[in-house]
Amino acid sequence: MSSSKVMRAWQYSSATGGLHKALALNTAAAHPRPTSPPKLAKNELLVRVRASSLQHMDHILAELPYGMSRLVVPPPASPGMDFAGHVVARGAGNLASKTMAVGDAVLGRLAPTRFGSLGEIVVAKANSCAPIPAGLAMVDASAIPSCGLTAYQCIVPYIPEAGEASGKFRIFIHGGSGGCGTFGIQIAKILGCHVTTSCSTRNVDLCKSLGADEVIDYTKGNLLESLKGSEGGFSLIVDNVGTPANLYKESDNFLLPQGTFVQVGADVSMQGTLSLTSRMLRPSLLGGGSRAFKFMMVQDDAAALARIAEWTAARKMKSVFEVFEFADAPKAIERLQQRPSHGKVVVKGAD
Repeated sequence: MSSSKVMRAWQYSSATGGLHKALALNTAAAHPRPTSPPKLAKNELLVRVRASSLQHMDHILAELPYGMSRLVVPPPASPGMDFAGHVVARGAGNLASKTMAVGDAVLGRLAPTRFGSLGEIVVAKANSCAPIPAGLAMVDASAIPSCGLTAYQCIVPYIPEAGEASGKFRIFIHGGSGGCGTFGIQIAKILGCHVTTSCSTRNVDLCKSLGADEVIDYTKGNLLESLKGSEGGFSLIVDNVGTPANLYKESDNFLLPQGTFVQVGADVSMQGTLSLTSRMLRPSLLGGGSRAFKFMMVQDDAAALARIAEWTAARKMKSVFEVFEFADAPKAIERLQQRPSHGKVVVKGAD
């Protein structure tokens, strides 16, 4: 049980000039639960972080202008929402105690908080965590939570029951080499779907190795024309990119009438926000698309998280990531800001 009143954590106070420049290692950072025993709500777990994976939202929230970042996460704060580690304490009467006891390895995700996963200790909700199966390394497990769940929730609700797709349910995943895309390709294939995806030239082989049946190199030709030429149309489109802005409108030409367009990635600029709003609200009579449109907001789902972890441990799928040492966390953030060409960015724990 952790009883220290301080911990090591990468923190920032203001990141308007770039989070990677603002991060500093604090060896005496405030502990999220400094009392012994730690005060935890019934549904809370205290976890010693062994590895964390970074999201674009980690630096986007920290870099919000005009002091807005402080309204979301008061400084000093540690970035990071995804983690893998060991349970060091749990709330009394925790319903997850049978599967996530003290000493157990778990993976999970946090809401934006001052005590993010680039610190040694985090406080997580039990329903946002799942056990790490035997044989699954911490770095692999840490890459799963947000992107794995997002991919799962973009796909599973829209396809036939597992085993019934039999290659007949056709999915297009736009952006197959990113964090969500790499998981999405593999989840769809596990569930029997036919998968078409898009990526740049350098990631074509990666997407094929993950199981994609067809890969469109969007740097060679027109993506929309390639999709219009796809035989049979698609039952589901998952857009992890957000561009081209007219992908949803044009999907009337290659998404089946009963199909669904799920938006994940989106341009965070004002223009991008207006475009997204238009897609959600503009009827086809006014020039919008006619297919069902869903904007993805990932939800905690411990059972789904456990299922993805089990698939990964069983080598049915894998996490794709780059690894940085804890001492190199600013470099990891900088890599994230550069938008890595494939997979996730993972940072090992403090020791």
